[in-house]
Amino acid sequence: MPVVLILLFIVCHALVLAIGSGPAGVGSFIFLVAAPLLAACCCVWRARHDRAALGWYTIALAMLLWSGGMALNLADALGAGRADITPRASLLLYVLYAVPLVFILARPRRERAIISLIEAAMAALLGVLFFVHTSFFADRIDVDEQAMRNMRYMFDVQNLCIASFATVRWLASDVPEWRSFFRVLALYALAYLLIAGYINHFTSEDSFGAYNDLLIDLPFLLLAWLAVRRASAPVLVPNPRLVRLVQAGGPMIVALLLLVVGTLVVDHARTLAFASFVVATIGFSLRSTLLQIGLLEHQAALDQLARQDGLTGVANRRQFDAVLQTEASRAYRSGAGLGLLLADIDHFKAFNDAHGHPAGDRCLQAVAAALQANVRRAGDCLARYGGEEFAVIVPDCGREDAVALAEKLRLGIETLALPEGAVSISVGVAFLRPSAMATTTQLLDDADSALYEAKRAGRNRVSVRDDVVAGF
Repeated sequence: MPVVLILLFIVCHALVLAIGSGPAGVGSFIFLVAAPLLAACCCVWRARHDRAALGWYTIALAMLLWSGGMALNLADALGAGRADITPRASLLLYVLYAVPLVFILARPRRERAIISLIEAAMAALLGVLFFVHTSFFADRIDVDEQAMRNMRYMFDVQNLCIASFATVRWLASDVPEWRSFFRVLALYALAYLLIAGYINHFTSEDSFGAYNDLLIDLPFLLLAWLAVRRASAPVLVPNPRLVRLVQAGGPMIVALLLLVVGTLVVDHARTLAFASFVVATIGFSLRSTLLQIGLLEHQAALDQLARQDGLTGVANRRQFDAVLQTEASRAYRSGAGLGLLLADIDHFKAFNDAHGHPAGDRCLQAVAAALQANVRRAGDCLARYGGEEFAVIVPDCGREDAVALAEKLRLGIETLALPEGAVSISVGVAFLRPSAMATTTQLLDDADSALYEAKRAGRNRVSVRDDVVAGF
C-alpha cells in the first residue's frame, strides 16, 4: 500500500505538470511542499513505534524546515511575500534544514540532557554561520557570476557531509534500532545529494513547474516509504574499533564544522566568526568536562558494585579478601590486634526449603542489615563471605573486644523479628595477637574452626579458638 500511494503521488504530480500547474507553477509547488510534509508525518509515526525515537523526530523537524522553505518560495511566486524578506527567509529555512541532521549525526547514542542542549546550541550556531555565508554569495549574484557557483558548491558540501556522516554512523551502529535509523538516513541523504546536485548544477535555470520538479519529490518519498516500511536492517557486525572511534569522535563534528565555517565567514562577518571560535572551544570543552564527570561517576558506581554484594549490600568476598590482607599487613607493622568473626545463619537450608528462596533472600537481607547496624566502628568491615555466611574484620582491637562484638551480633540476630519466625547465628572468633607471625589463611582457618565448634555445641552461640590463638 505505501508503494501504491507513493506512485499515485508521483502520477498526480506529473498530471498536474502535464495539464499545466497554473500561474507561477502553483500546482507543482503544492506537491513540492507536500512531499517533505508526508515524509515528516511518516517519521513521526515511526518515532512513536521505535526505540530510536529521537532520531526520527529530528528528521521530521528537518523535513518541516525544508517544506517551510518551499512554502515561502510558493508565497514569493504568488507575490504574497515581500521581495526583500521572503527569498532570504526561504534560504534560511533551507540552510537550517541541515541543523537537526547534523545534530543527530554528531550525537552519541546516549547522552545527558545538558550535553545534548550544548550540542544543539552549537549546531544552531553552525546553521546561522552557514546562512550568513550563503547569503553573502546570494547578495552578489547580480554582480558576480562566480557567486551562484559558490552557493551551489556550498550546498554540495553540506549534502555530502550529511550523506557521508550518515553512512559512517550506519556502518558503526551496534544497536539494531539505531542501525536501521541511520541506514534510512544514509539512503535518503545519498538520494538527496545526487538529485540536489543534478538540480542545482544542470537545471537551475529552469523555473518551478517543469518536469524536473518530479525529481525533487523522490528523496522525500523514498524517506516516507523507508520510514513506514520498518524492514530490519541487513545483518551487520560493526568493527568494535570503528564503533568506539565514531562514538568518541562524533561529538567533534559540530565543533570542527564551527571552526571551518567560522574561518570562511571571517572576512564578511568578523564578529560572528569570532563568536563561532569561542563557542566551539568553550562548548566542546564544557561538553568534554561534563562527559568526564559522567564517566568518573559511572566508574565509581562500577567500583562500588565490584566491592559490594548484590543481594545484601554489604562487602562481597573480593572486598573482604582485600581488606583482610590490608589490615593484616597493618597489624604486622603496628603491633595492633586484629579480630576476625565468621557468622553463619543456623539451619538456613531448612528455612529456605520451608519458606522458599524469596523468603530466604529476605532473611539474608534482614540479617545483613542487623549485623551492619551493630558493626559501628568506621574501620570494621562486614562482608558476605558466601551463601548464608558473613564475616567481620575488626582491626585494632583486643581479644575481649572481638568476643564482645561477636556476642552483640548474636544477640542482635536472636531478637530479629521475621515474618517467617526467629533465626539465629553461630559465630566463630579468631584473633591475631600483636606478636603473631600467622598468615591470613591461618586466621581464616581458626575462625572457621571456631564457627564449627559453635555449631557442634548447639548453635546460637559464640566460640573462640583460645588454644590455637595462644600458640601465636
